[in-house]
Formats: sequence, structure tokens, C-alpha cells
Amino acid sequence: MKMSDVLIIGGGPAGVTAALYTARANFKTTIICKDHGALGKADKVENFYGHLEIGGQALVEIGLAQAKNMGADVISGEVVGIYATDNHTIIVETTSGKQFEAKTVMLATGATRKTPRIKGLADLEGRGVSYCAVCDGFFHRGKHVAVLGHGEYALHEVADLLPLAHAVTVLTNGEDALVEFPENVIVRAEKIEEVVAVKSMLGAVLGGVRLDGGDTLTLSGLFVAVGIAGGTELARKIGAVVDGGSVVVDNRMSTSVPGLWAAGDCTGGLKQIAKAVYEGAEAGTDIVRYLREGIK
Repeated sequence: MKMSDVLIIGGGPAGVTAALYTARANFKTTIICKDHGALGKADKVENFYGHLEIGGQALVEIGLAQAKNMGADVISGEVVGIYATDNHTIIVETTSGKQFEAKTVMLATGATRKTPRIKGLADLEGRGVSYCAVCDGFFHRGKHVAVLGHGEYALHEVADLLPLAHAVTVLTNGEDALVEFPENVIVRAEKIEEVVAVKSMLGAVLGGVRLDGGDTLTLSGLFVAVGIAGGTELARKIGAVVDGGSVVVDNRMSTSVPGLWAAGDCTGGLKQIAKAVYEGAEAGTDIVRYLREGIK
């Protein structure tokens, strides 16, 4: 397993800026990124210091080249799992099954993708609707659960649930499955009309989902794994405090979990490169302080 002093999830302005500070401070720094993110799709950028005009993809590539030049390792991968160990390190897992261990981790994944607009879904978050199989799967052991998604992230959540649940169903919500799910998993491709609530002693809880065509599946748990795991989803997995779609941080970009920072669009607020760079610098310098002082 690869061990780093600093592991940064995301290769955009926030993540790369933090890496420049940590690598310059002579800490072994690893960046894991899947692609060039939202910035890479920008045709041109005209409002960032030092550039009259530059393409978003070119700006990201320059940043990653800077990080490599400072000694940081840049690895292509999609992170789907994160958890703390007993020896004060954090382990990150990618869709390929590779694991990376680090003394500190920073989330710089950009803004979390929007939760699907399905009637009743948001109302039952924490009441049977979950965004973390490894966190909440235990509560549904021996029962029927479903995963909402159709790609690698959904497959990872299925793998965490299969040893616990009596049955696991994948709901693609009208999308084509992008991966091959295990044979003992039922895949339903219909659109979801509604997430259904039932009454309990604790109030309204998940009862199941109603599919296009009229079928209703009775479920104990529904695990949302749409698209890729963003900063909020990863923060939830490791137990960091989130507020809506944003990771909660202090003025040094530190989260509620020791050794975990977050910066950029995943912390909410102004979604601009300048803000991401500032937060990356704050996080990077604080990570350096943390490692030098040997804080546990």
C-alpha cells in the first residue's frame, strides 16, 4: 500500500495549490484525480490573475505540471472510499481496488453533484436514505436494500452491502448500467416515480420506492451513489460534518475529523478559481504546520 504524508483528492486549483505548499515543504504528496473536472470543460478563463485568457483544460494541466515539478505524485483514479485507521492515518480506496494510506488527506473534489430530483428522496435522508454504505449498511443487515446509481461508484456501494444485506437491488433510474453488477444483484432500469415513506415510532421512515409502471419495491435502505463520489459523500463516509451539499471547515480549512481538510467548491460559497486557490493555500500551510508539530 502506497504511504504518503499528504494525499489530495482532486487535481483542480484547490488541490494543486495545497500540493505546491506541502511538496515544497518536503512532505511526500500524492494527488489522485479522475479528470480535469468542471474547470477542464471551460472554454476560456479571463478572470484569473496573471492570464489575459486561457483555456480551462490548459490551466489545469499547467497546475498539475507545477505540482509534479515540485515533487508531487499525480495518480489517475476515482476515489470511492475513505476511512480512518487506529494508527492515526487515513486510507483512501479507488474504483480499481487500490488503497492509499496517508497521514493527512484533503478533499478538493469540486462541488458535489446534485442529488436526483425524485419525489420524497430528500425528505427521508437519515431515515432510510443514505449516502454511505460502509457507514449505514450495518443497520440494514439481513434486509432488502437498494443502491441508486449505474456506474463504478454504485458498484462499490453494492460490494459493501452484499455481505450484510439479505438482498441488494440496483436502481438505475432510467440510465444504462455502465458496469457489470454481480449476478446475485437485481438491476431495475425503470425511472423512479417516488421514494415512499411509512410511519414508525420514530416518525416517517423509508418504506420503499415506486417505479414507473406501478411496481413498488419494499426496502429497508436506499443508498444513493449517483455519478462519482464528491467531497460531501466522502466526508460523510469518514464521519466529517457536512451541511447540505458542503463540507464544514474552520478558518484553516480543517474538518471535524483529525487529519482531514477540505477546500474549493466542496466547501460551498463562491465557486471561483481565486477562492479555490486561497482555500488550497490555507489548507496546504495548515497541513504543513500539522505535520511539523506532530499533532495527533
